[in-house]
Amino acid sequence: MNDRLFMLASSHDHSHWVRLRTLILLRWVAIAGQITAIAVAQHRFNLQLELGLCYLAIGISAAGNLIAIFAFPENKRLSEFENFLMVLFDLLQLAFLVYLTGGLNNPFALLVLGPVTISAAVMGLRSTLIIGATAIILVTLMAEFHLPLRTEQGFILRIPDVFIFGNWIAIVIAILFIGAYSFRVSNEMRLMSDALSATQLALSREQKLTDLGGVVAAAAHELGTPLATIKLTSAELIEELDDRPDLREDAALIREQADRCRDILRSMGRAGKDDLHLRQAPLSTLVTEAAEPHMHRGKAVLYHEEPLEGGDFQQPTVLRKPEIIHGLRNLVQNAVDFSKSTVWINAAWNDERIVLLISDDGQGFPPHLLGRIGDPFVRRRRGESELKQRPEYEGMGLGLFIAKTLLQRTGARLKFANGWDQMHTAAHGSEGRGAIVEVVWPREKIDAMEAGGPVTGKNLPLEI
Repeated sequence: MNDRLFMLASSHDHSHWVRLRTLILLRWVAIAGQITAIAVAQHRFNLQLELGLCYLAIGISAAGNLIAIFAFPENKRLSEFENFLMVLFDLLQLAFLVYLTGGLNNPFALLVLGPVTISAAVMGLRSTLIIGATAIILVTLMAEFHLPLRTEQGFILRIPDVFIFGNWIAIVIAILFIGAYSFRVSNEMRLMSDALSATQLALSREQKLTDLGGVVAAAAHELGTPLATIKLTSAELIEELDDRPDLREDAALIREQADRCRDILRSMGRAGKDDLHLRQAPLSTLVTEAAEPHMHRGKAVLYHEEPLEGGDFQQPTVLRKPEIIHGLRNLVQNAVDFSKSTVWINAAWNDERIVLLISDDGQGFPPHLLGRIGDPFVRRRRGESELKQRPEYEGMGLGLFIAKTLLQRTGARLKFANGWDQMHTAAHGSEGRGAIVEVVWPREKIDAMEAGGPVTGKNLPLEI
């Protein structure tokens, strides 16, 4: 389910996020800068430039901009290939201008970093590598092949070869470092955006199910009295119509249908519980509700509770939030998926905190990924035994990310670990070895009595 949410949240290419008009605007800025630089070099410093070729290169760039403006709609968004062609053209045009104006003797040669940075920020790895490699090749060629800068008197302006080599090394390193840095940061931001979108979809789905359960619970509650009246009245009619068999059958039918309505409402009410007084529940009830979909999958799910030192023996009543239910459900699902036979859920509390410990008897989290548990889209190569155990599992880590994000929204802190769980050994006489997830809330965050007091009042109609 979490993988389907990810596919829905990121079903389009990120390169389509960039509007054509954005690149057109950036190109106009570059064109203005190039014209200004050439004009200042010619009139202020009296440098002898190949003005015809320079303005030809700038004119081609301006013509491309004008064609794009009139040929495409204003809201046009670029595909990966279109974006690649735009950036490659800008890189080649800039390299040609630098070739005409001294090569690496020209301090503006470092502007080749611009197209590389743009490609790393908005395009895929393949396109970024091609743009970066092209930039390095062009810079290397410009170090040897270029038109010299000449003064008005005909003197050639050039810097020593050691500085040319230093400029080349610096630009190449900058292309590699800035390209890799921009690509990594942009890619992590995109992944986080996709994961948060999937989290929001999961929470929205849970909220809708909860709201639907509220409608059912309210209907069952409101219809209970009239159905009871119908049943009582029909029972009295049945007794009074002993001498009228035809009418007595009708009264019996009314009573039967009233019982049927009661049973339907009762069965529907089990699907959701969001009446006003059920917005809070005992801790054990909340945990059971979260784990219930995974209790009949062939693995034993064992629940144990006890107060921490100094805690009251009566279990706390907590807020029944969709974030808590969905987050715990994902943690239990992960434990059930990778356990051998048993999953333990241990609850403990005192006056300051409420603790849930979810563990299993599986192989545990991969040790090399322990530091990244809870990050989205953590992929790893699966072994043959795991492929047989969960052939459909993609291993993106999205479920744990959603659980961590939702539970942290309620004030929880999560820890992921592997190892021996002495609590299980002592309490159940078995080895609780495998993955361990500890969820800790400050008690005032979810305790129904401390986080606003008991929920009471009149049930209000839902506004649709």
